[in-house]
Amino acid sequence: MRILFLGDIVARLGRETTGKVLPKLLKTAKISLVFANAENIAHGKGATTATIEEVRGYGVDYYTSGNHIFWRSEILEGLDGSDLPVLRPANYDEDVPGRGWTVIDTGKQGKVLLINLQGRILIQDDVSCPFRTVDRILKEQSNEDFSAIIVDMHAEVTSEKVALGWYLDGRVSAVVGTHTHVPTSDTWVMPKGTAYVTDIGMIGAQYSVLGVKPEIIIPFMKYPMPQRFEWVEEGPAVFNSVLLDIDRRSGKAKSIKRLDKIVD
Repeated sequence: MRILFLGDIVARLGRETTGKVLPKLLKTAKISLVFANAENIAHGKGATTATIEEVRGYGVDYYTSGNHIFWRSEILEGLDGSDLPVLRPANYDEDVPGRGWTVIDTGKQGKVLLINLQGRILIQDDVSCPFRTVDRILKEQSNEDFSAIIVDMHAEVTSEKVALGWYLDGRVSAVVGTHTHVPTSDTWVMPKGTAYVTDIGMIGAQYSVLGVKPEIIIPFMKYPMPQRFEWVEEGPAVFNSVLLDIDRRSGKAKSIKRLDKIVD
């Protein structure tokens, strides 16, 4: 089973870039499922039903997210619905809209468990322990036979992501990191068979600071005055993703490799 996981899709340019690259990838590579992080898909922060459906039309099967997913109130009802394929981190309190994991039945290739977690270090949101949360989910689903278990660890600090990778090595098929928008080169299969990368990266403007106009971010960092963020919506874009090859009989990863492109 081959699963393509896209980095954080940022604003309109990120959506357009996904539309240019993903359909061609799906034609040339034998990919079973496509996942993507959608917390910045609508003008850089949050998501809407329209932007989710737009990119879904390019070939994304299911979305994870993070702390920015609640930015736009119109998505909240959709997070609780069964039709919108979007997760929020599982370690939010139970009364927070949305769900933190899902089971995707691919038919002949079996069932895939997709889990969304959020880190706690340097992120202001009050969430419970991601380690204990994933333990609970895996215990609840222990009677199921999964071809793959994929975890998106949406976190700010690299050490927190690496620690979760080691914690889950051999228990899940892959742990992939999101949130920082900067792709890391540490793609590898851990000793017990879990594929790992600290951050997939993003799909969005290359001439930017994580998608935002540099001329806004630089004074924001130099001076105490607040700045209104504006996202870069034209020019060259990066397309960051990882391709996971999973042995669906054992659930262990055979390989993980980066698929990165620059789109002019």
